[in-house]
Amino acid sequence: MNVKDMIQASQEATKLMRSLSHPQRLLALCALGTTEKSVAELRQELDIEQVPMSQQLMRLRADGLVESRREATTVYYRITRPEVLLVVEALQAAFCAPAATAKASSDKSKRQRKKM
Repeated sequence: MNVKDMIQASQEATKLMRSLSHPQRLLALCALGTTEKSVAELRQELDIEQVPMSQQLMRLRADGLVESRREATTVYYRITRPEVLLVVEALQAAFCAPAATAKASSDKSKRQRKKM
């Protein structure tokens, strides 16, 4: 890992992490993934009420992580920046791994510690 590259990018990375730091915003981004979804679809999938969902989507839009488009009375959202999707995918891989994979990793770590 080249820390000099991160020094230059740290402000932008910090802004992104701050935007992801609310559970509902993170879940909305996870639900969007590579697709475009309406507010109603997001609300149904995430079981979030209208007002909090709208507030979090407005914040994500203000932070430049998502774009919206209106079709009649329906508003659709999608992720706009590829690095957002990369970070969300990395978080999902780290924290949402299947139980079997997580257990295998834990067992391997325990075996390695016993060898020490």
